[in-house]
Amino acid sequence: MDLSEDFLDDFCKKASTSFFRQYGLLSHQINSYNEFIKTGIQNVFDSLGEINVQPEFDPSGNETVRRCATVKLGKVNLERPRFWAGENFSTETGTEYLILLPKHARLQNITYSSRMSVQLQYQVYTQEMDKSGIPETEQEHVSNKIILEDNREITIGRLPVMVKSDLCWMSDMKKGDCDFDYGGYFLIKGAEKTFIAQEKTCLKRLWLVNNPIWTVKYRSVIGKERVYVKLVDSRIRGGGKVITVFLFSSIEIPIWLLFFALGVTSDKEVIDLIDTDCKDNTIVNTLLASIYAADQKSKDFRNEGKAFSILSNELKEKWTYTPKQAFKDCIEETLFPKLRGFNRKARFLGYMVKCLLEAYTGRRKVDDRDSFRSKRVELAGELLEREVRVHLKHAVRRMTKALQRDLYGERPLHPIEHYLDASVVTNGLSRAFSTGAWVHPYKRMERISGVVAHLRRANPTQMMADMRRTRQQVQYTGRVGDARYPHPSHWGRVCYMTTPDGENCGLVKNLASTGIVSVNIQVNLLDMLMKSGMEELVDDNSISIGKKHKVFVNGDWVGICANAASLVADFRSKRRKKEVHHQVEIKLDDKNGEVRIFSDAGRIMRPLLLVEGLKNIKLLESGDYSFQSLIDNGIVELIGSEEEEDCYTAWGIKHLFHNTETNAPKYTHCELDMSFLLSFSCGIIPFANHDHAKRVLFQSQKHSQQAIGYSTTNPNIRVDTLAHNLFYPQKPLFKTVLSDCLGTPKYSNGQGLQSRDEYYNGQCAIVAVNVHLGYNQEDSLVMNRASLERGMFRSEHVRSYKAEIYNTESFGKKAKFEDNIVFGKVQSKIGRVDKLEEDGFPYVGARLESGDIVIGKHAESGGDHSIKLKHGEKGSVQKVVISANDDGKNFATVSLRQVRSPSLGDKFSSMHGQKGVLGYLESQENFPFTIQGIVPDVVINPHAFPSRQTPGQLLEAALGKGIALGGSMRYATPFSTPSVEDITNQLHRCGFSRWGNERVYNGRTGEMVESLVFMGPTFYQKLVHMSEDKVKFRNIGPVHPLTRQPVADRKRFGGVKIGEMERDCIIAHGATANLYERLYTLCDASHMHICRKCNNMASVIQRSVPRGPKIRGPYCRFCESVEDVVKVNVPYGAKLICQELFSMGIAISFESELC
Repeated sequence: MDLSEDFLDDFCKKASTSFFRQYGLLSHQINSYNEFIKTGIQNVFDSLGEINVQPEFDPSGNETVRRCATVKLGKVNLERPRFWAGENFSTETGTEYLILLPKHARLQNITYSSRMSVQLQYQVYTQEMDKSGIPETEQEHVSNKIILEDNREITIGRLPVMVKSDLCWMSDMKKGDCDFDYGGYFLIKGAEKTFIAQEKTCLKRLWLVNNPIWTVKYRSVIGKERVYVKLVDSRIRGGGKVITVFLFSSIEIPIWLLFFALGVTSDKEVIDLIDTDCKDNTIVNTLLASIYAADQKSKDFRNEGKAFSILSNELKEKWTYTPKQAFKDCIEETLFPKLRGFNRKARFLGYMVKCLLEAYTGRRKVDDRDSFRSKRVELAGELLEREVRVHLKHAVRRMTKALQRDLYGERPLHPIEHYLDASVVTNGLSRAFSTGAWVHPYKRMERISGVVAHLRRANPTQMMADMRRTRQQVQYTGRVGDARYPHPSHWGRVCYMTTPDGENCGLVKNLASTGIVSVNIQVNLLDMLMKSGMEELVDDNSISIGKKHKVFVNGDWVGICANAASLVADFRSKRRKKEVHHQVEIKLDDKNGEVRIFSDAGRIMRPLLLVEGLKNIKLLESGDYSFQSLIDNGIVELIGSEEEEDCYTAWGIKHLFHNTETNAPKYTHCELDMSFLLSFSCGIIPFANHDHAKRVLFQSQKHSQQAIGYSTTNPNIRVDTLAHNLFYPQKPLFKTVLSDCLGTPKYSNGQGLQSRDEYYNGQCAIVAVNVHLGYNQEDSLVMNRASLERGMFRSEHVRSYKAEIYNTESFGKKAKFEDNIVFGKVQSKIGRVDKLEEDGFPYVGARLESGDIVIGKHAESGGDHSIKLKHGEKGSVQKVVISANDDGKNFATVSLRQVRSPSLGDKFSSMHGQKGVLGYLESQENFPFTIQGIVPDVVINPHAFPSRQTPGQLLEAALGKGIALGGSMRYATPFSTPSVEDITNQLHRCGFSRWGNERVYNGRTGEMVESLVFMGPTFYQKLVHMSEDKVKFRNIGPVHPLTRQPVADRKRFGGVKIGEMERDCIIAHGATANLYERLYTLCDASHMHICRKCNNMASVIQRSVPRGPKIRGPYCRFCESVEDVVKVNVPYGAKLICQELFSMGIAISFESELC
């Protein structure tokens, strides 16, 4: 087999296609959830252990027999989502539960969830008290005095199910509801929710920092297991630093004390354990100062057991509780819990001190908190495990309290379901998903917002980008240091471009196209390492390590090895022969004498070609290029950010063949394609590498997600609040490697590729770069009216209106209020009901205008609760859906559909961040035309290009023109784009101007235009920002009842606000009369009366006068007269604040002048 450049290029494309076929774009979401339902949820229940419940204490002292209980939660069982059909249905058909599919959950506003049941052992036994009041031994009462025993499976709550996961019905179905739907989200009360991957620091490794003080941290999720070794300023004369250790989150002691408490017998042994360079004066002085500090604390701490007693006394003072086991066992379990034996713990502590001293003297680098090697990404598995644990503990706490009450005295005992409330877990999870507030990793009372987001579905690109987002939680967005900057470790894992602008810039990121997230690999790697040449770490401090490398697995020191290079090479070769899981990464750190192996979840990995494995391609049977077979044969491997530091990677196949550098090391790996370092929405932009980065960011982050395309292929069984669909979406003329590799097989035998065109949302328009009567200045566009009338950029706009009522029949509940609300048609004061039928819903096809009632709803007593169309909303009824959910509510949804053709002010964008609004619709006959009779659809101003630096759009137009004329060169993949010469030659061969310019004739006069015009097909997108949704105008309309000023909202036909800054502009222009009209005459013109004697406000009252009828008019209560009362014009708001202040006892005096 010839491993030529062309063959390997083609092979890379096939390998990439098989990668996306196996992993897709959402594997990280689905795999993490699957891992959770396999092992994570069982771990949560196992962590509770056996729950012992003691009865309440009897203060009388008459208690002779005590009833106690134990509850143990065993195996968890999750069943697939089902729906309780109701009593009436089950008696008729004999089936009590029906299959619940995602489409049902969407339409019925139900949570798509699985019933979670657990095997539960429940025992109640008696403890007889003898005369001394001490309970008898355990064995006696357990064997003889059990009074109630129960061992069965009970329901403990409902767990939301991720669509297309192993628990979902859709995972087994060949064809889903929608061709664009790949799962990865949840349905909570009918709304689609997805997890945003949370970046967090890795707790599996030591953390070395120098700010605010030099510290090496051993961190754990459990607070009291954390150990911080610090370098603090000493109080000894002459300065210097002292090493102290902060442990159990409570005490700080000199490091020497802890070494001796762990069983070290001499200072020499401590120095041997630290194993650092004793010729360095700084290190020697620090160690001597630390010994001196320990001596100051206690002179005789070297005596056997003395250091341990000092440690335990300090802990007794700090701890508010007394631990159940002895202090020795307590320290064994809490201090470095993964390492067994005090000698191993002492050795690890010595290693921590060595790291600290080496970093302080500049021999070891401080950890970079922004590097991906020291970060992990939390997804559905870890986040759900945390949330379920919190709600389960809450349910158990409530059960314990209720059970305690019933165990006291002779009260009757109930079955365990009576105490263990399943709704605690169900409602807790539902609330967390609905609000997006997730439990904090270790602060129990705090919640983090923004972990769960609503899945936006403007188009398939936006949906996919939402599910591939990652987010870094920071305390204050102002002080994040370098967290916002791109980091070298982001290469190929996280996109450099796709990030929002604004306060979240650089904190919210998107996974790169081939970035996948590892799951937890529960395999014992120790045996494999022992076979590869590792020696196990013994529990004996007398044995010296010497110059051997330390071996760490997931941050825990497991052994040492003499020949680290051979160990790493052997381990990697085993991984390539599938003896070790392919997601395990290994790193040789020669400088620090360490070998680090990681197999935990949350590492972002990416596939790379292994150069030495390329010869194995010929071993593949008849072109079997499935991704798993490529990994099994050692042709491709998944590389983590730590291991990538050991790789020398070529940036494409051509670099393997044309390596011009002399003395350059040999490449070990090669990228599958250069564009895969960009995110999915960025990698499909043609010629992205020719554009200014800001423009690429605009397209990938904003315009691609706001473009109107076709969001779903099942709109008839979905009811979205707002949906836009383009009538004639087209695929672009150009191709990119990413869009090809995401494709699906065209034929049933797997041959041929159908590229994924739904990620391009727009149409190919003939675009001319020209000026047109001044109507396309400043990013305006001029469009061809005839093209729009033929259906170009025409879209439909669907808006849904929902209403709900309580269903009293099926659930037999009384209505919450005395007055029952039902759907129906009644004459309404708030709007027109002509289009409604008797059931309260409009007929399909009815044309509704603003002011019409869209859903009729009224109380049985006659009160009107109907839903009215607001100002500016109109359309024809597309569908009416009536359904009910499992909460006892009936729903009605009415969808209104509008067809929208582009109108002035609508926003459009090319794929290069060149956004513009439609400024003029020109008739086709007035447009310039070419010699072939081609008339442009869009005319864009030439000034849009020089300052924006987007030559990519011009290259796209030139390439598109060549493709339209039958050219063979079709790819516009970023970083491997054809050269300008190739594009111009292709055009020239087709008989056109080399530079894409055309000779045009004036449509108005028929004369030849002197200058040549650049023209070519460009892919344009219609964005969701349409002037029909934005336009705001008003003459007379509703006012606020309190201030009598126009209301604010556009939907309520509110006024246009003149704010402070607008007021300043009008003053600067000197247009005082205009200002008076705006702020007074057209707003809240009013008047009031003022007494000129006392300068107070005079009220209008009805008063009696001597010898006459009562008269009504202004009267000053202060002066008790009507003389000198004048009428002044004031805004009603000023009069209102005056009266409000008066009610608080503050009088305002008004000085007035007659004019």
